[in-house]
Amino acid sequence: MKYLLSFLLILGLTKVQAQEAISASGGNSSGSSGSVSYTVGQVAYDTYSGSTGTVSQGVQQPFEILIVSGLEEAIGVDLEIETYPNPSSGIINLKVNNYKLTDLSYKLYDLNGDLIQFGKIINKETAITLEKLPSAIYYLRIIDNQKELKSFKIIKN
Repeated sequence: MKYLLSFLLILGLTKVQAQEAISASGGNSSGSSGSVSYTVGQVAYDTYSGSTGTVSQGVQQPFEILIVSGLEEAIGVDLEIETYPNPSSGIINLKVNNYKLTDLSYKLYDLNGDLIQFGKIINKETAITLEKLPSAIYYLRIIDNQKELKSFKIIKN
């Protein structure tokens, strides 16, 4: 009885928090390809940052895969890689400046991490065709002799 009373006392003194959102509208929508839930006009939210990451309060939070990569700073290396146009419906142009083209290649992945397309980069400008691919988000990785130099998020519309 003593333990039950102390447990209830401790339980009553703890602060309970729940997620709160004030939104104008929202709902669920479904079709033959899947379903989506949405919130429109969320006005109250907070973001908390710390040394290990960031947390955002809210009902609908996007899920996005971010790939952080790059070339370590080195004296005398001036690497410029760009893709255009992005988003694209047909062809992405890959432009490489100030870097040796030997052993340079690209790999195009889908969101599941499956390799879709790959090729060698032999010119300063390389055309990568997306015409036969469905509209989606892809990741283009530039690789120099097994070492990833840079990644791009490519949007195919």
